[in-house]
Amino acid sequence: MKLRTVIADDEPLARERLKLLLSEDPGIEIVAECRNGSETVSHLHTQPTDLLLLDIQMPGAGGFEVIEAIGVSRMPPTVFVTAHHDFAIRAFAVQALDYLTKPIDPSRLREMLVRVKRRIAENAALLTQERLNEVIAALRGPAVERSYQERFIVRDGTKDVLVPVGEIEWIEAADYYCCLHVGTRSYMLRESIKQLGTLLDPARFVRIHRSVMVRIDQVREIHRDGETEYFVVLTGGQRLRMSKTGWKNLIAANRAL
Repeated sequence: MKLRTVIADDEPLARERLKLLLSEDPGIEIVAECRNGSETVSHLHTQPTDLLLLDIQMPGAGGFEVIEAIGVSRMPPTVFVTAHHDFAIRAFAVQALDYLTKPIDPSRLREMLVRVKRRIAENAALLTQERLNEVIAALRGPAVERSYQERFIVRDGTKDVLVPVGEIEWIEAADYYCCLHVGTRSYMLRESIKQLGTLLDPARFVRIHRSVMVRIDQVREIHRDGETEYFVVLTGGQRLRMSKTGWKNLIAANRAL
């Protein structure tokens, strides 16, 4: 039996890419494309749906409004789709069962479909009512206190890897990406170093250069040669350049500990 699948996304190119990728699976039948939340709600109210690929941010009524209009208990198995990686990270923190980030990776989509089919075969919703409530509360509700990133999801070949923040030794900016250095390994993350500065605890990480951030407890030596030459040496032996402002930031961060 084919899964009657609905794609809800306001971006035509995003819908076309999903359709193209899903067409490779003979077990999927695209029964509707919805351009916004209102169209999605209308379809779900009137047509049976086995799987919903739901964009979180759409003009007018977005993904959360769709859930509120339909009711959590009446939602079909749902996979969130978004261009914002930080949403995916937060959803993982509250144990959402699946979440796709744009641009959709074909192998990641295939993995998701295997999981979805297994869940449906077991008569279990992709997101249980309790878990979906947790996702919504985590993504929409105001935070009582500031929380910082504890792990990152990064691509490593054909798989996704969870990198605990406590294992990252230093971070290097690379255009619109950052390279996370973990021991002898390095992972590329599609976030700017400026954005990472808002996600990481300033008591643990400090930016010592416009392109370098370090975990404070990894700094073994701080060198200052005159007024222009600054660098640090990490516990692993890496020597990293540091700006004068970065030197001040590091000194201030250590005094605050």
